[in-house]
Parts: sequence; structure tokens; C-alpha cells
Amino acid sequence: MKPLHLKIANSADQSFSVRKDMIPNINNRWHYHTEIELICFHKGSGTQFVGDNIKRFAPGDIVLVGRDLPHYWRYDAAYLADESSLEPYSTVIHFFDNFLGERFLFLPEFKSVRNILEKAKRGILIRGQHAVGIATRIEQIYQHSGSAKIIALLECLVSISALPQVALLSSIGFKHDFKEIESERMNNIYNFALNNFKRKIQLEEISEVADLVPNSFCRYFKTRTGKTFSRFLIDIRIGYACKLILENKLDIKQVCYESGYNNFTCFHKNFKLITGKTPKLYQESHMIR
Repeated sequence: MKPLHLKIANSADQSFSVRKDMIPNINNRWHYHTEIELICFHKGSGTQFVGDNIKRFAPGDIVLVGRDLPHYWRYDAAYLADESSLEPYSTVIHFFDNFLGERFLFLPEFKSVRNILEKAKRGILIRGQHAVGIATRIEQIYQHSGSAKIIALLECLVSISALPQVALLSSIGFKHDFKEIESERMNNIYNFALNNFKRKIQLEEISEVADLVPNSFCRYFKTRTGKTFSRFLIDIRIGYACKLILENKLDIKQVCYESGYNNFTCFHKNFKLITGKTPKLYQESHMIR
């Protein structure tokens, strides 16, 4: 299955691109590109796919995506109707690893930057206090012009490379087959799952969306994502449950049912499997923070 290969528009008088996306889901397709992407989310939340990793994203998150790594951000439906706001949803930077020439990354002084760009081939997530400082540098990249813009990007990459620890997203063994030509199929599967995860999705139903028989669908999905469709749904449902818990508007049993579970025991087990904590402990730990 081949994700959509996007070509990033780049001005002839700039060595890399930086923009602010003012609307959600501007590129809501599973895609990849040869440029490295650095994205800072300012507004909105939703579901993030990077390689074989599925996670919720929220304002303040920063993600560094290496070249040719498939990715996809899907904002929650609540943000799609908000057309009057002029606030940016994200700042997005695209650059090649050799945007300063073929040799600069191999200079001894840039070893740490070279290492962080190598790790970015699996996707890097930055959150919390570390993300605040990186977000400030990303804004400087957007505001500056000329050589100051290049210096700001270098300073940003150096700051990321100096972080004591970064969260890698995609699994170490993830590889994508770019030889097949079925770019629509995975998009259809993802969109259907995100629109219907709150109810029971029958195997025959999702197989029909993929235009496959059930047995073929199971093999197809596992081969291309590294996980079963059942585990894929668990990741989405528990990610959504985490969002509801953090909003603190529902009790945990209500969260269970709103996330697509009819059985609290199953919900409790899966929540601990994904987060490492029970729903109650997860709620208490974030209340303490």
C-alpha cells in the first residue's frame, strides 16, 4: 500500500518552507514526502498517525517527522465547524537534511543534529516544558527572514538535539512498501475507523470499505500496519478515552461507554495495556500535574 507522495511547494528564493495552517485537516491524508517536517500544534486536538504509531495530539505538541515516513493528522470533528477563528492550528516547517549543502551535517560540530535527524526517521514527539522552548524557536523561524531564518532553524534543531530524552513514535522495525499503488485504501480504512470507533465495527463491514474479503483484509491490514485491526481500534478508543478523562467532564464509567466500550472490565484492561495505568490512576496523575 502506497501512501500519497506529496511534493512540498518551495519558493525559489528560500532554502526551506515555513507556514501557518489556519484550518484543520488541510492535509488529512496518509502521506509522506522527502522533506523533513517539523510541526507545532497551537490549537485543536485529534488522532495522530506516524508510521505504525497511533496517538492523540493536542495543543503544545511538537512532532519531528523524518523523510519518507508516512504520517497523518486527523482533527476531532468539533474543530471542523470552527470556520470563523483566525487563530493558526499549527506552524509547519519542511526542509531537506542537506538544505545547507551536502557536507554540513557531517561536520563534527553537527554530530548531535545528525543523530536527531536519524532518530526522526521514526518520528519524534516533544511535549511539556521542553516543547515550550522549542515552540518559541519555531515562532522565531516563522518571524525571521533572510539568513536569520536559517540561523533560527539551526538553533531549533540544536535545541531539539540537546533534549535529555525524546519520545520515538514508530517502531524500530517499521518499513513501508512504496511499490504498490493503492493510495486510497488505507485512507478509506482510517477515515471509516475514526468516524465509527464509538460503535462495534463488524469485520465484514470494514472489509467492504477496503474492498477485500474478511480473511484478505486481516492479512492486508496486519502486513501494512504491523498490528491487527482490533489492536488499531483499541489504540484509537483508549486515546479518545484519555482525552475525555483529561477534560474531566464525565465520570470514568461514562468515559468507557463514550469511547466505544460496552464492558467496563474490557475497557479497564485495555486502558492499562495502552497507558500502563488504570483509568483512575491516569486521572489522578494528571490532576496532580
